[in-house]
Amino acid sequence: MNAFTRLAAQAAAEHPGDRLEALRAGVDGRIVFTTSFGLEDQAVAHLIFTRGLDIEVATLDTGRLFPSTYQVWEETERRYGVRIRSWHPDQAALAAFVAANGINGFYGSKEARLGCCEVRKVEPLGRALAGAAAWVTGLRSDQSAGRAIVELSAWDPERALIKFAPLHDWTRDRVVHFCEAEDVPVNALHARGFPSIGCEPCTRAVAPGEPERAGRWWWENDEARECGLHVGPDGRLVRSKAA
Repeated sequence: MNAFTRLAAQAAAEHPGDRLEALRAGVDGRIVFTTSFGLEDQAVAHLIFTRGLDIEVATLDTGRLFPSTYQVWEETERRYGVRIRSWHPDQAALAAFVAANGINGFYGSKEARLGCCEVRKVEPLGRALAGAAAWVTGLRSDQSAGRAIVELSAWDPERALIKFAPLHDWTRDRVVHFCEAEDVPVNALHARGFPSIGCEPCTRAVAPGEPERAGRWWWENDEARECGLHVGPDGRLVRSKAA
């Protein structure tokens, strides 16, 4: 049994906080948690901060986030007495994209939208994770059909690191109840029908009965709508189990 398999076995049946502690104890080197300040990410951040874990917490500031996202960012720093490092789009790349496509050109085609996500999110993520041994995310397996394969711990071959999802087997209701019980700061948009929150121009509220992520890039017709952070060039979720 290799170290990766031992880590997965050790953390499998634990509380998400214990899973994070097992990850920190079992992995040498930098561990980075990237937060978008959504419900799941706030729950994970709470566990990292309250348990004093040596896990870097970072965010991708695309420049197009909701005002309420910046508000919960500020509230989170104040609540836990921390500073969350922000990673921003490369200025020249962003200027080139806007010059070629217009300020809201991402509505024009899926290619343009993915190009915007590449500049504002994917490339900054690469810098945030450079040299990291593990990447913690707030992914849950029941968020969408495309995320159903999410495991607790997997090897990300694109970035050559462990990808760790401590809430992978939690339902949304369980995350909601956890945040309420622990008085975790949450984005005000969740109470207004926004279960998944990204950039302001690319996110809408969902109607009753719609999937959680139906409000993301709602103008696109296909069901596999992702920004590229968790998928490869073929649009499939990037997660490979270790041998």
